[in-house]
Amino acid sequence: MADEVKINASEVSHDAQLLADNVADGVEKAPKVDFDADYELAKEMSVSPIDNSEEGQKAAEAAVAPQYEIPKAEEKKIEAPATGNPDDYMSMASEIETGNEGVGNVDDDLVKRALELGQPGQ
Repeated sequence: MADEVKINASEVSHDAQLLADNVADGVEKAPKVDFDADYELAKEMSVSPIDNSEEGQKAAEAAVAPQYEIPKAEEKKIEAPATGNPDDYMSMASEIETGNEGVGNVDDDLVKRALELGQPGQ
């Protein structure tokens, strides 16, 4: 499928400006581009002949093979016996940071002052 290239006369490169002027003056015809054929050709060029052989497959496997042996993950079982003591839970909960903590000290007077300053037309 051949498509006509639309030339933008505001291109910055000198060659594009010269081509646009020549096409506008009728000196040259606008270039035709067959995007489908170019795409098919690019697909062919992107695959090396060695990629389709057994040698290429071995080379690819060697290139992506891990250099270090990774140990298998071990499942560890952690048991937390129930003590029935609420203090144990409270100490554990105090160690957890949720990220929802306030950044500064905000009290009612500060909020009231902010609301007063934020009123439009004052």
